[in-house]
Amino acid sequence: MKFPILLPNIFNYPFTYESDFQLKIGDFVEVPFGKSKSIGVVWNEFEKSNNKHFKTKKIIKKLDIPTLKKNIIEFLNWFSDYNIVPKGMALKLVLLGGKPVKIFEKKFYQNFHSKIKKNSIKFTSEQKEALNQMNLSNKKFKVHVLQGITGSGKTIVYFEVLKKILKEGYQGLILLPEIGLTGQFEKKFIEFFGFKPAIWHSGITKKNKEIIWSGVINEKIKIVIGARSSLFLPFKNLGLIIVDEEHDQSYKQDEGIIYNARDMAISRASFENIPINLITSVPSVETYTNIKKNKYNLSKLEKRYQNASLPNYEIINMNNVKLEKQSWISKEIINKVSFHLEKKHQVLFFLNRRGFSPNVFCKKCLSVFSCPHCSINLVYHKNKDNLLCHYCGFKTSLKRSCAQEGSCNFIFSGPGVERISDEVKKNFPSKKIEIFSSDTMNKKSSKFKLEKIINNEVDILVGTQLISKGFHFPNLNCIVVIDIDLSSHGHDLRGAEKNLQLYHQLSGRAGRTGEPSTVYFQTYNTNEKMILDITNKNPDIFLDKEVEIRKKNNLPPFQRFISLILTGENENKLEKEAIRFKLFLKNKIDGKILGPVIAPIFRLKKKYRIRLLIRGSKTLKLQNSLASIIPKFKFLPGIKLSVDVDPISFN
Repeated sequence: MKFPILLPNIFNYPFTYESDFQLKIGDFVEVPFGKSKSIGVVWNEFEKSNNKHFKTKKIIKKLDIPTLKKNIIEFLNWFSDYNIVPKGMALKLVLLGGKPVKIFEKKFYQNFHSKIKKNSIKFTSEQKEALNQMNLSNKKFKVHVLQGITGSGKTIVYFEVLKKILKEGYQGLILLPEIGLTGQFEKKFIEFFGFKPAIWHSGITKKNKEIIWSGVINEKIKIVIGARSSLFLPFKNLGLIIVDEEHDQSYKQDEGIIYNARDMAISRASFENIPINLITSVPSVETYTNIKKNKYNLSKLEKRYQNASLPNYEIINMNNVKLEKQSWISKEIINKVSFHLEKKHQVLFFLNRRGFSPNVFCKKCLSVFSCPHCSINLVYHKNKDNLLCHYCGFKTSLKRSCAQEGSCNFIFSGPGVERISDEVKKNFPSKKIEIFSSDTMNKKSSKFKLEKIINNEVDILVGTQLISKGFHFPNLNCIVVIDIDLSSHGHDLRGAEKNLQLYHQLSGRAGRTGEPSTVYFQTYNTNEKMILDITNKNPDIFLDKEVEIRKKNNLPPFQRFISLILTGENENKLEKEAIRFKLFLKNKIDGKILGPVIAPIFRLKKKYRIRLLIRGSKTLKLQNSLASIIPKFKFLPGIKLSVDVDPISFN
């Protein structure tokens, strides 16, 4: 008997094999492939071949692993079509390095036993109302948005919903946007449920991944808390998906297989026919539009836990201030911060730039220190005493001979968090100061550092946007935004939306335990309305305006964008190939082609980059037409094409 077997590789179709033993869709099998063996899955459709007389090989054996559910296979087929990704590569996301895992001994799953402890939580009337609206007695697919200001107790509400699902014997998945959030979140989870969840992200060991993968497909593990890739775990009996901080742009996977984990989570819930909850303080424009169209249900929490008030805002106009040389903090801010420190408040200086200085050049020979592999400047990191590329990871020493004579005489232009930290130390020498960025929080010490902050053993934090993402700092009552102007420029379609979400999230870190708190904005921008817009207690006012602008200009979510990025090491060859590719696509696809243009970051990881942008209707027609035509174009050797459906960044 013949069977279609999909292999986890670059092919967009299954291969036909023969077998004497009975198999069903979703069975894992071992098959001969070329001169080696490969693991594959019995798929739900045969390859489309004109050759009726090809020789079929025999399946070696069926593996002793539970069957992959049909709705996961259907989801992967859809995922492949939507993101223009080969079906085999979609399957690879489900398998660990192309291999499934056999069941472990019982002792390996004991850490994850799911006996729920009893807890007596008093919900507010608002929280009770949200729980009623999220009633999950109906197990059908439904998208529910829980929107609540930061500190309103959204997590406890969806924990209660998850508890119901677990008691009925289902599994649950909680998606988080950042690996750094899992530690503090896990602690909160254990406090509520009384057992340990499975944590899944790129930083866990291969052995732990194997235990979780097998535990999920064998129903030995009930709850997974994970980053993007946890969405592809082969749950046997999934009952609920929760996407926390649904607006967060970290859900976009922008390397390798490109996809948006939030959107794919909604699709997976649809194929599983189960509810999904999107949690946010400020919804993304896409989610907000779907709420307005009544596609998604909405419940709101508008009061903070224990009626803690939201912070006040003060604008410090830097046009009226004379800063000292090599200084970025005004005297007025120093006085305000001193007042808060006297009251034993924790203080945060916020600047969304890692390192010490984003630009370094020599005063004598005027050399700018840029990355040899990317068309961007190297950032000086004083703590490591090196220059670093934040895109490709290239590192180099600051010591170098000058083209004029002797050694270079460096000028550091602009501040990063390390430089602000140095200035803060000069002004507050007796205070305990910590830097909070991805350079300092991805290490083993981050758990210890978080505990110090929570226990008020740190007086002043200096942080990047990582600090805005869901952390709970009970003593933080003063936030200083060093320069709001730094993140207000650029040609990003989502720039305004990102700012709205960032500053709502950031201000939500302050005043969570009831003490009066303030966010101070240092700015040279005299347009105070812009700051008032993005800090308005009701973000819907801003979102309504943003939706109107997008609708008027036919921008997402009212039209589909697909980015086609061509990369190559030869600049001239790449430019000619991009024009040839555009002419080839013209009149053959169901959309309008813009470009080609050089990418804002023209060179990345030694490769030049040119972009085309396709605009079209919000149906699969655009993807289908591209998927059928792209394979017919033969790129010159050394030129690679990446396809990004629904791009978030245009770098």
